[in-house]
Amino acid sequence: MRRKITLILAALLSLGLILPAWATPPTPENDTTILFTHDLHSHFLPMPEEGGGESGGYARLASALEEQRERYPNALTLDGGDFSIGSLIQTLYTTRGAELRTMGMLGYDATTIGNHEFDHRGRGFGEMLNAAAEGWQGALPAVVQANYRPAADDPDGEFILEAMESYGVTRNILLERGGITYGIFGLMGVDSDDCAPTSGFELEDMAQAAQEQVARLRGQGAEFIICLSHSGTEEGKGEDYELARAVEGIDVIVSGHTHTTLSEPIVVGDTYIVSAGPYCRNLGSLTLRWDKTGEKSLVEYRLIPIDESLPEDPEIRDLVEGWKEQVGQTYLSRYGLTYDQVLTHTEFDLSTPVSGVQMGNALGELVADAFLWATENLEADGPDIPTVTVTADGVLRAGLARGSITTSMAFDVLSMGVGSDGTSGFPLVGVYLTGRELRAAAEVDASVTPIMNAAQLYMAGVDYSFNVHRMFFDRVTGIRLHREAAGEMSPGHVLAESTFEDIHDDQLYRVVTGMYSAQMLGTVKDKSMGLLSLEPKMADGSPVTDFDACILRDGEGNEIKEWYALAAYLRSFGQEGIPERYRAPDGRKAVSWSWNPVELVWAPGWITLAALAVLLALTAGVGLLVRRLLSRSRRRKTR
Repeated sequence: MRRKITLILAALLSLGLILPAWATPPTPENDTTILFTHDLHSHFLPMPEEGGGESGGYARLASALEEQRERYPNALTLDGGDFSIGSLIQTLYTTRGAELRTMGMLGYDATTIGNHEFDHRGRGFGEMLNAAAEGWQGALPAVVQANYRPAADDPDGEFILEAMESYGVTRNILLERGGITYGIFGLMGVDSDDCAPTSGFELEDMAQAAQEQVARLRGQGAEFIICLSHSGTEEGKGEDYELARAVEGIDVIVSGHTHTTLSEPIVVGDTYIVSAGPYCRNLGSLTLRWDKTGEKSLVEYRLIPIDESLPEDPEIRDLVEGWKEQVGQTYLSRYGLTYDQVLTHTEFDLSTPVSGVQMGNALGELVADAFLWATENLEADGPDIPTVTVTADGVLRAGLARGSITTSMAFDVLSMGVGSDGTSGFPLVGVYLTGRELRAAAEVDASVTPIMNAAQLYMAGVDYSFNVHRMFFDRVTGIRLHREAAGEMSPGHVLAESTFEDIHDDQLYRVVTGMYSAQMLGTVKDKSMGLLSLEPKMADGSPVTDFDACILRDGEGNEIKEWYALAAYLRSFGQEGIPERYRAPDGRKAVSWSWNPVELVWAPGWITLAALAVLLALTAGVGLLVRRLLSRSRRRKTR
């Protein structure tokens, strides 16, 4: 019996040793960490925050990256596009490629293209690529773009394609890190393409291009697929959300363009969508655990603030200081200004408009006033006729924080674009609109803003009112022109001693705005489904065919840039600082939220009249139907 028990125990022990060899081994798991940014917009230097403190700056970003790489040695560093346009250092864009060179020094593995990479048009993008690579001994990030290429009829197309090939711009890359093969590709979104009207590029379908890239990268051995998308999310949905729904096999989308800050990833099926917010305010960090079956789980997601709590990396700090010196030598010298020169000061913050909130904005009014001041004080040989100036929410890129205001801060507010002179900054242009079209411009502010926040307008030279509850494209309830009293305009008192006069539908009025806003006037008809129309005209009433012919110039023939008009206006305030009246909107745009029936139908346009006619017809129809039903009911009762 003892021998039998011993044999049984030995057999059981043997089985215990053998069975694990028969069992299916567990699938090995991998960890992937992605450090990411997007919409950096040339924010090389820290920016003052409203209420105090600073955010951003590449020297501090370098310290955050170093700390995270020590923690995650195999981390990827990626960017979602719009790495350019947003500070004075962008003026080196086409001659030094400072953005890509600095990103290379920061250790970025890859980035993609955003709409602002085309603010210097398609040719400027090509010049930037050449400038970044030429003579540079340091690293450069890969640039990936799978669905955006120069149009076949673009006269600069061949030059741009050669520049892209020379730099090494590709649809995708394979990257090995920590024993894992990553596939990375880039996309441009529909709205982003719409925001780059002078790119000269053609957009291919996002989902189709993404599906092709996923299949190609998987076929080449990629184990983990990352899309760098300049498309964006809004309120948890948006173009990148739809992309994740339409295309299987994308593990992570780094989502740029909409400046979204996601406190948690958006998860669509097996795809994680991440966004860290704009302007180098945060470094995003995502760590996922996954296996060969595609199963993923979130290990960690963080947004690491880039602020004064981080030390500045000395190498990157010195590099940025070198860029600043070059800006002074090559760009600012023509204006007699320096990078950190104090223009004036403010005792209060002037904030950028709150998207989607229809109301006046003191910064927008300050900029519109600066444009009007420039027509009086900077423009040579300007016509002596009533002038209205306009700026839009979408071009106001930074606020002015309480304290000293420098040249670079003024530039940051209006940093977009390039002029016909090939240098950074959109110039002011003067076009003509009829009085009817001026009212339509106010209607754009009243009716289009809720569906396109960037269309919110701020004007000088007119005031107007509207009710947000009236019929679409018939919300404006009044508009009138300001006429200055005799005597020159005094600094900071553009509207002082104004008189008012009615606007006449068929009379031409001069409208001064930035080049980008002027070019967008012609798109109003499409955006309003043909219900509104704005056609910029020359002084003789003929349509504008070349906006370069409308550029405002000073006495020496130089373009008057948007940002310089603001800088000069600010400098005119001197030691007194920005006037107190800019502490809050001054009422030139009166917005009503009243449901008063009289106000809703007062002085109706044809759209409201048509809607009322339809409503009356429906009411009458319902009334007739009710009468017939009641009549039938009575007949049945009498039978």
